[in-house]
Amino acid sequence: MVRQAHFDDKLFKFLRDLKKHNDKAWFAANKSRYEQHVKQPLLSFIGDFAVPLAGISTNYVADPRPVGGSMFRIYRDVRFSKEKTPYKTAATAQFRHRAGKDVHSPGFYLHLEPGNVFVGVGLWRPEPLALTRIRATIIESPDAWKKAAYAKAFRTTFDSSGEALKRPPPGVAADHPFVDDLKRKDFVAMAALSEEAACSPDFLHDIVKRFKTASSFMRFLTESVGLPW
Repeated sequence: MVRQAHFDDKLFKFLRDLKKHNDKAWFAANKSRYEQHVKQPLLSFIGDFAVPLAGISTNYVADPRPVGGSMFRIYRDVRFSKEKTPYKTAATAQFRHRAGKDVHSPGFYLHLEPGNVFVGVGLWRPEPLALTRIRATIIESPDAWKKAAYAKAFRTTFDSSGEALKRPPPGVAADHPFVDDLKRKDFVAMAALSEEAACSPDFLHDIVKRFKTASSFMRFLTESVGLPW
């Protein structure tokens, strides 16, 4: 596995500056900084992550293409966002299942933002059918869910995140042992990191270790929605 620093403090400096000057004129004048310190390092990281990711699951993909790959665009789609500034102020990537087409698919996630560096796993805002299947599998296989979502190594590495219903979904008893999980609208877990960690030569190695720790959780979700692990 590659042991090199893909990112440095120039990435975070650019993103801090972008937050202060989030307009098209400033970005055009500083686009070379974006290309050199954000885009190319992130694409390099994605390319180097492909082999170790295949060691976790051959059905998840690290795609280093600049368009249509694992890296999210820096350009914000303001048509569907309350935030109308033209650029995102984080460098992000999602490593989706090869059958997935969008952000709502199962995936591993990397988020690089000043003061907010983290990795995530799971499904964010799954489609209704996928959400129904996950809940049904938890009910049908509670021991498998407990092993996947409550393993000590996983729980000490990741924290559950996302929104939940205020009441149990229809047909679920309020005293079900996993009622809090069954109320979830997002099946996502996050692990917070630091800017210093992101700039370390060991960052890729550390990310792989964390994602391996989440493999049982990801396998449960992946197979629950009818996809091969």
